[in-house]
Amino acid sequence: MQLSKRLQNLKPSATIAMSTKARELKAQGLDIISLSIGEPDFNTPDFIKDAAKKALDENYTAYTPIAGYPELKEAIITKFKRDNNIEYTQNQIVVSTGAKQSIYNVLQAIVDDGDEVVIPTPYWVSYSDIVELSGGTPVFVEATLENDFKITPAQLEASITDKTKAIIYSSPCNPSGSVYTKEELQGLATVLAKHPNVIIISDEIYEHIVYGEKNVSIASFPEVYNQTVTVNGLAKAFAMTGWRIGFIGAPAWLAKACETLQGQVTSGTNSIAQRAAITALEADPSSVKYMIDAFAERRELMIGWAKEIPGFKVNEPKGAFYLFPDVSETFGKTYNGVTINNADDLALYILEYAQVAIVSGSAFGSKECIRISYAASVEELQEAMARIKKALS
Repeated sequence: MQLSKRLQNLKPSATIAMSTKARELKAQGLDIISLSIGEPDFNTPDFIKDAAKKALDENYTAYTPIAGYPELKEAIITKFKRDNNIEYTQNQIVVSTGAKQSIYNVLQAIVDDGDEVVIPTPYWVSYSDIVELSGGTPVFVEATLENDFKITPAQLEASITDKTKAIIYSSPCNPSGSVYTKEELQGLATVLAKHPNVIIISDEIYEHIVYGEKNVSIASFPEVYNQTVTVNGLAKAFAMTGWRIGFIGAPAWLAKACETLQGQVTSGTNSIAQRAAITALEADPSSVKYMIDAFAERRELMIGWAKEIPGFKVNEPKGAFYLFPDVSETFGKTYNGVTINNADDLALYILEYAQVAIVSGSAFGSKECIRISYAASVEELQEAMARIKKALS
């Protein structure tokens, strides 16, 4: 059978592939510790689950409006004002089946064949593939560990051409955990304001998982508000990965385009999940602070353990729940008869000899790094890092 060229060129998600491999090995009886997937190891809070049960009892089981229930839109509008200092109206909000679909909708709506989309590296694995699936060309701008994996205004300016349609980035960043400060975002906004036809796609799914200063939204800068799409969702901060609720705040014309597209793809998002999302968003963010506190404790431990591992160089992530060490010092070396040529080799070596599943940085556009999730218990993390240290010693 002949697949379309776009499907032949589409790569499977590296994070999902590694977590699938880990599950397969576990099923074979191996003691695999999986630190490969970006999923909180907490249950959805009871008050959100209770809201879902109530929605079932109240028979919210019919088709939903394509762009989301009006009550959910209002909760999102309130959330954006409360947490991000951004003003949106109902016609600027679109609720989708996860933040990934939100991003897909936006890129499908604005990108034509040959258009360029700027992507700072490292980046979330799906960005480049969704750009290519939309007919666009990813333009990668390298950020290194020495710069805390953040690009400069000069780098951004140099990457923009007359073919540039958009820039997409995450802050807090998956995979590096880096967070752009208000001053750093102001520098990027100053550049982008000179290019009003370039759409800014700001992925803020990890906004509440920060260790220090509160996350800042680039849409809060008036000079770029009209060209910014703010992407968010409930998966990470509220431990609602399986509920599949993402949303955007966007210029009205673009929100309408996303709604039109979604109407031909999935239509409205799950009714019960939407009702539960209203309760989650109306709650004070402090209701999930216990998760953030746990991640903060693990982060400190993980940084300390990582610094003891031969060949690892680490920065101090200010958000999310990942370490992204530079492991290039291991390249060219041989362990147990296996030569490590790149991060892909190292990830496979760690899986085989340490029985720990992590993800190669090449999936995120950074070939010198690996990503280690610390969304696991302290006991699992301690054991995993000890195994990695032993395997690399």
